[in-house]
Parts: sequence; structure tokens; C-alpha cells
Amino acid sequence: MSDHDQLLVVIDPVARRMDGESVRIAKDVLCGGSEAKICLPDGPEEFARALARRGSRRPVVVGDDRALLRAVALLHRDRWLGDGALSLVPVGTSVQLAHSLGVPAGAVAAARAVLDGAVRRLDLLVDESDGVVLGGLTIPALRSAARAEASVWHAARSLVRTLVGPAPPAPAPRHHRLRVEADGVVLADLDDPVEAVSVRAGPDGRAEVVVRRRAVTAPLRADALSVTVSGPDFRYRADTHVTGPVRTRTWTVRPGAWGLTLPAA
Repeated sequence: MSDHDQLLVVIDPVARRMDGESVRIAKDVLCGGSEAKICLPDGPEEFARALARRGSRRPVVVGDDRALLRAVALLHRDRWLGDGALSLVPVGTSVQLAHSLGVPAGAVAAARAVLDGAVRRLDLLVDESDGVVLGGLTIPALRSAARAEASVWHAARSLVRTLVGPAPPAPAPRHHRLRVEADGVVLADLDDPVEAVSVRAGPDGRAEVVVRRRAVTAPLRADALSVTVSGPDFRYRADTHVTGPVRTRTWTVRPGAWGLTLPAA
């Protein structure tokens, strides 16, 4: 059996801690149906080294969405994604992204897809700092921050009410002054506050952009090859990660930039 037919199975440490039984099942299926080299990295640095030393073996990640994103980012920086294909056995509590991409649920079904499936080329959103987005991104990334801020505000109001009587009302929801451009066309500018912006790779090799503006009920939609957002410091949530603050970011669609092994049709 040649190296090209072999698997490099990189098992994320979080998966081993969270669900050792699913990891064991995945190993049994993969090793029973192929010649596989098993890597058990203890952290992100060893995870990166294992992928870097893959040779011509097919990389298989056993882990959650964060492990998938880490692997795609590393392989993108290696400029390997255009020629190779990644496989995934989703194990962990955060696997919604993997399932949305078509990876089966369950260790047995996912491992069988690794062995018997077909490679599907998927689009990728890449920013100017070489960051990658597999699913989509949203601006602002305020959901978790807003919950934390609301909890702090509620505690402060309770304390103030106890000490001096009724407190002033909580601050109104924030709007954002951002300039949003799709292929150079301005969708929203700094004098047109927006409530939210979402960007995701569409099915036709273009990005689907949705801008929700404060003064307009219906969202503004556009398709583009490149999307630029700029303005005062903002944060955004891309897949599972919150990034920022940044003042400008451009995402460009790379059609068919990476391959993922999925169940054969």
C-alpha cells in the first residue's frame, strides 16, 4: 500500500477528553478499513506539527468544529488545500458546522464516509490576513457579549436600587456605523447605521451578503466575489471564533478551494 493510500488520523485532545468511546469507535473503523497512522497531540502546537508531517498521507481529523477549523487554516497556510482533501470524524459538543457541511453524525457513519466517501470541493472565504471562514460570519458578534453585559448591568441596577432607589434604564441596543462594500458597490455607509451584517459563501462561487439597516425594515441582499467592511472598531464572529476589534476587513471567495470527504451520493 502506498503512502497516498494511507491515512494520517489526528485525534484532537478535546475529543479524547469529551468522548473517549466515540474516539475508540472511530479508530477501530478507520484502522479496520485502511492502513492508518494515529497521532495523539497534546495541544495546538503538536496538532500543527502532526499535520505538517503528513507526507502524502490523507489527513483525517477526529474532533469538533474548532479542530476542523484549525486543520483547514493550517493546511490553507501550507497551500495544500487546492490539491488535497481533508476528512473529519466529528466528536465533541460543538459539531454543528461539520454537520452543516454534510459530514454524517455518529462516529461509525462518519468514519465509514472517510473510507468509502467522495471528495466534494467547497468554497472558502479568505481574508487579507489569510484567515479562513468555512460557514459564515456575522457582524456584530454581540450575542455572548450582550448576555454578559446584561448580567453585569442587572447586578449593578440591583445594587443601585438597594442603595439609592430606582436606577436609570439600561442602555438602548447599539447600532453600528460601518461601510459595507460588495465588489466595490457601497451597500451601507457610515451615515447609514446598520444592525447586522452577515456574509457566507453561496452555492454559485459568490458570497451572499445581507445588511440589516436601522432605518429600513427589509434587509439589503447582494452577491459578490469580494466583501469589505470598514469603520470604527468592530468584532465579528466567523464560524466558532470571535475576532477583533478591527477597523477594516476584506473577505474574498475562493471557489472550490478545499476538499472535504463526504458520503458518496
